[in-house]
Amino acid sequence: MSADLGIRLASDGARLVAEITPPDPLPLAQLLIGRPVEEAAELLPRLFNLCGAAQGHAARLALGLHGTAELAQREILRDHLAKICLIWPRLLDLPPRPLPENWGEGGAVLQDWIWGGPKPERLAAFLVSGKGVAPLLAEVAHRFSPGDAVADLPPLTNPMTLIPQENSPAGRVADAPLMHQAETLWGRGPLWRVLGRIIDLHRLAEAPLPSELRPDGTAVVAAARGAYALAADAEEGRLARLARVTPTDHLLVEGGALDQSLAALPPNKAELAALVVDILDPCFPVHLEMAANA
Repeated sequence: MSADLGIRLASDGARLVAEITPPDPLPLAQLLIGRPVEEAAELLPRLFNLCGAAQGHAARLALGLHGTAELAQREILRDHLAKICLIWPRLLDLPPRPLPENWGEGGAVLQDWIWGGPKPERLAAFLVSGKGVAPLLAEVAHRFSPGDAVADLPPLTNPMTLIPQENSPAGRVADAPLMHQAETLWGRGPLWRVLGRIIDLHRLAEAPLPSELRPDGTAVVAAARGAYALAADAEEGRLARLARVTPTDHLLVEGGALDQSLAALPPNKAELAALVVDILDPCFPVHLEMAANA
């Protein structure tokens, strides 16, 4: 049984070919069905290292229990800042950026920290400004040419359906003017996705991201990697059914963002595959193997 996402990259000369092996799923039904609903909702987030608060919030919403939206919002803030300040700078050979003071409070102070002042109107000018997150974005723009590692997917409309859909922070803010500029200049590749996470952070600093309980009983909540969907039923106070679809499920679907992004990475930039995968951000440890011809 493997908990890692396996990716093996080879080149057919014109493009990279990825062989993707998802990790073995946890036996959630075995672990949770039949438990009291409160206990099941408490246990679910403890079974996963990442996005636990979002998963717990979705379970509680679907089961009609008191929600934990505040914990889920703070989790998104924390995970976005970890990428922007620590993880991506390390992968790009940039110095880490100290976390802003009182980051958990969000607000205008965090928004000013993001941009180094007011939110910019023109992406190209901001990239060379040296302000806020500009050095991070500029380095991503330097590493990837327009069209590199792009994935053009339809918007997320059926979160419980495993078909290719854009279930990501970038997809959540794709309507932003800066996102349109990034897409026009570079396509929906790494720069678009990194910028999307930054704009998502900006919006979260201003107001909570929405959660929704749909008429069919499906809970759809915002998470650091996109939207998390969960449906659950109870009988006599015990969990009787549980179904969930995560952003990583959509990421790994055949023809999804991971497939498309790696196929659109030029073979002469295969060394950037690990960075591409980290920007896509599956919620599993990744074992990336390069074939001799990659």
